[in-house]
Amino acid sequence: MDNKILKLKRTANDIRIGAVEAVYNAKSGHPGGALSSADIFACLYFSELRINPESPKDPDRDRFVLSKGHSCPGLYSALAHRGYFDVAELKGFRHLGSFLQGHPDMKGIKGIDMSAGSLGQGFSCACGMALAGKIDNKDYRVYTLIGDGESQEGQIWEAIMFASHYKLDNLCLIIDNNGLQIDGKVADVMNTMPYESKLEAFGWNVVSIDGHDIEAILGAFDTARATKGKSTAIVAKTIKGKGVSFMENEAGWHGKAPNDAEYAQAMAELNELAKNLK
Repeated sequence: MDNKILKLKRTANDIRIGAVEAVYNAKSGHPGGALSSADIFACLYFSELRINPESPKDPDRDRFVLSKGHSCPGLYSALAHRGYFDVAELKGFRHLGSFLQGHPDMKGIKGIDMSAGSLGQGFSCACGMALAGKIDNKDYRVYTLIGDGESQEGQIWEAIMFASHYKLDNLCLIIDNNGLQIDGKVADVMNTMPYESKLEAFGWNVVSIDGHDIEAILGAFDTARATKGKSTAIVAKTIKGKGVSFMENEAGWHGKAPNDAEYAQAMAELNELAKNLK
């Protein structure tokens, strides 16, 4: 296995460990979507994004907006491992006095480019950032991650239309297509598929991948960067709760914390995965 790919796999596993640690210690949170996005977070923060933890407000940095803000345990874990703050801070997630709130807060958390929580709105903000970059003749890129359940929001499709109209080729949308939301299967609650033909009809470039395949994720980012004149959407097929057997493909783990026994099992499984990646 290529050394870079192996390192990113290890990092993704570390991100999963940190996310489970955060939710367990908070006794609340959203582990399912954080785990399904971990490979994407690893590729973004340890390969794709032009960022510097020592200069988090650099005007020329790439931007990332977690529109599905409830999956922030995964984002916080990525930021911590990237050096924005100490990994030990993850244990304070959602605690009184901690800067790690239950949804991303750009004013209180180093490395957060946009506050998010109300579903659909983060993506619109990302579009605004991308348009601002065009107007200012900046070469930074903007990445945003939405959930498939979140894509039921009308504002998502308004933003898709906006990005196409302004030809925001500096914008990359990633859809965490794990098929589940808080009320069950996305297809049963309000089916949003097929993404590919819908996005193409809006004038987007579309890439479909396995969202846990590191090489595929990196390749999709390469395609997005090389595409001119239109925005790129990456439809990433993922598994909710990826990496923890009893959480995988279970809608119930959208928004609850593991108890002591479940936490011990999750840590054992993730630590075993870590050993296999050495």
